Amino acid sequence: MDMQDAAERADEMLDRVLAEIEPSVRWVHGPTTTGSCTVTRRRTVMTVVSVQRRGSFLGVVDRFWRKSGYRVTAINSHVDAPAIYVKTQDGFQVSLTVADEGQVHFDVDSPCVRRSEVSNSASAATAFLDPEAEFIPRPNIHSDFWSAGTPEVGVTPRR
Repeated sequence: MDMQDAAERADEMLDRVLAEIEPSVRWVHGPTTTGSCTVTRRRTVMTVVSVQRRGSFLGVVDRFWRKSGYRVTAINSHVDAPAIYVKTQDGFQVSLTVADEGQVHFDVDSPCVRRSEVSNSASAATAFLDPEAEFIPRPNIHSDFWSAGTPEVGVTPRR
């Protein structure tokens, strides 16, 4: 496997987890970075995920990753900045982190692979990002479900 193959595998993992989230969220590509033998793909969710719905969001992702055979390596249950870290059977490190203002980030780090050029992702982002933007802005897309100020009915919020 070379770096381009690893980038495509990372895109596939990101596409699959984002497709699993219902109702769907809107996202943009974060920067792709490469090391001497690794590649990292990133996606940033632009849909506002409220404090009240974060537990549900993390639960959907956690269940999907476990069902996919990923091994949980760490969970940060901090109320303002929760995160889930997993490892795939083929050595990819995958994470979901919640940052400032509840912005959700997904990162996939490859294992060491053969060095090669890496092209941009072929996956089309579902939110607009100004090509002139220096930084990805805070989440700014409202979802009647994910942005709601009340917990999901029948779900006990995680503390």
